[in-house]
Amino acid sequence: MDRINAWYKSKLVVTGTLLVLKLLLLRTFFFGNIAWAGLPGELLSVLGLLCLVELVTPAKSKGVVFWSLNAVFSFLFFSSALYFAHFGTVPTYAVLSGLNQVPQVRASVGALLRPEQFLFFADFVLAAGWQIVRTVNRRRRGVVHTFFTDQQKSRKWAWNSAVAGLLLISAVSSVYYVLEGKQIDNEIVRAEKIGLLNYQVVAAVNDRTEDRMIAEGNIEQTRANIAKLQSSYPYRTKADAAAAPDYFGIAQGMNLIVIQMESFQNFPIHLKLDNGAEITPVLNKLAEEGIYFPHVYQQIGQGNTSDAEFMFNTSIYPTAAVAMSTGYGNRELPSLPRLLQERGYSANTFHINKVTFWDRNKLYPALHFNQYYDKSAFNNDHFNDYGASDEEMYRVGVEKLADLHARNKPFYAQFVTTSSHSPFIVPESFQQIELPDKLKGTNLGNYINAIHYTDYAIGQLMEQLKEADLWDSTMLVFYGDHFGLQPHETSKEEITANLGIPYDDTVSRFNIPLIIHVPGKELGIVAERAGGQVDMLPTVANLLGVSLDEEGFTALGQDLLNIDRNVFGVRYYLPTGSFFNDEIMFTPGQGFEDGQAVSIKTLEPVADFARYRQDYEYVISLMKLSDEYVKLLPKRR
Repeated sequence: MDRINAWYKSKLVVTGTLLVLKLLLLRTFFFGNIAWAGLPGELLSVLGLLCLVELVTPAKSKGVVFWSLNAVFSFLFFSSALYFAHFGTVPTYAVLSGLNQVPQVRASVGALLRPEQFLFFADFVLAAGWQIVRTVNRRRRGVVHTFFTDQQKSRKWAWNSAVAGLLLISAVSSVYYVLEGKQIDNEIVRAEKIGLLNYQVVAAVNDRTEDRMIAEGNIEQTRANIAKLQSSYPYRTKADAAAAPDYFGIAQGMNLIVIQMESFQNFPIHLKLDNGAEITPVLNKLAEEGIYFPHVYQQIGQGNTSDAEFMFNTSIYPTAAVAMSTGYGNRELPSLPRLLQERGYSANTFHINKVTFWDRNKLYPALHFNQYYDKSAFNNDHFNDYGASDEEMYRVGVEKLADLHARNKPFYAQFVTTSSHSPFIVPESFQQIELPDKLKGTNLGNYINAIHYTDYAIGQLMEQLKEADLWDSTMLVFYGDHFGLQPHETSKEEITANLGIPYDDTVSRFNIPLIIHVPGKELGIVAERAGGQVDMLPTVANLLGVSLDEEGFTALGQDLLNIDRNVFGVRYYLPTGSFFNDEIMFTPGQGFEDGQAVSIKTLEPVADFARYRQDYEYVISLMKLSDEYVKLLPKRR
């Protein structure tokens, strides 16, 4: 075979071989193995793309185009592997909108890096070395110019015809795989069965279909459909379901402070180390005096912490396609700030990072906060990469709230903590707990250290509220935004061995605390009802004496103090169709029948879950209506 013909064909062959090898590597990151059953869809979609590029690219540009294509896909595969390591979800094209946030969380991203992930770029290193050798050899023997002959032109035509045929076969097969993928709700199973590129096509098709349906929708009809669906579920079974809600208005007229605690899981609550040290002594006492919900779970989407803020303030599910602050920060969001402002409250939020991080400069006006305080409002005591410590945030916050109090203005204040953010490094001057030797220098020990500091800073906040004469008139709400410990960094076996507690990589990891303290009320309630972050607003509103029914407020969650049963969905970090109820956490397979269930109380597998099919179907319907509702909300001016 002459050099021109070999060169002409090899760009497709070499690039295809490299991308296939990289896809096989990526599949092992996603699925734990190559998952051979779904490999044909993966390979045919790549072949189709390369054939298209081969046909439309001029011969003299093929080298640059194919290596550029290889470079782009290598970066995308690398990013996807990192994304999956953190989120446990196969990314779609939409998540690329969040890549601009990476520099802000470089420490957290750095903790996810593994040497094997850089294999996606190994060919570039080898190619660079090979190119150096070739350049040296060419200089020694001179450059040989070659031109196409008639015979070579004939071969080129035959080659292009074969490539066109392969393109047609690949296109037809991709249509088949896309249609198959549309029937699978579980994103991980879908990607495994049809391949990553076809998975992106399904995501795009679903987005376009949904957008078209939304454009033709009516928000009042959607609200009515939500209410109808919710009324079909047996949240309440008591005979006096129409009676006044329990605990309604016990904090009516009080100020409200909400502390969203970074990476704060539930297991440290009421837990002591081997040396007798309490990890969260302040929160333990608040839980004993107030209302403690031990079975609450995260429901965040792509926006992580910002999605937790969104859910607490709206009781709307994240769409999981985009961070809600980014995708819906241009809307007039029905929210807790709006509800309380109608009652004369001032709503303020505090976060020590720049307000542009995760587009909070869009989210906070959408939620209708009166004012936000970000990085420029605090003295930087260099606690971590974000800047100021929780203590500094509370110091500034109490000053602002005391000023409102002096003007007889009730307030709602949201504090978003950062001192317990991954990688959980607490400066020595801020450390407050003595760790056992076996935990020192470990990721688990660092996490406990950071959680204890978060708890300590809350204690300082409480003292400041008392000094400012705000303690007796302010209800406090504490909840975790999302998990902190990643299974690949800290195994469940390590947690059990060092802390003496049972631990599950999903149930325990997603379990976050919810604690409510009402001054002057020695409640001492441990509320066993399972709940999610969409349930927090209805629960808090009830305690403040705000009737969501009377307000005509559409909440996708429930008041946890006034239901006898609950179910709620999760579709990030877990596939669509996953849910928690009072008994189990359920994760679907390709559908309901091949799913898996785990007891949230014993952490043991539950084999007989057929009776929960209603919960599965209900959650899928509810989340679809939630997406429809938020997309129909009016855009703000």
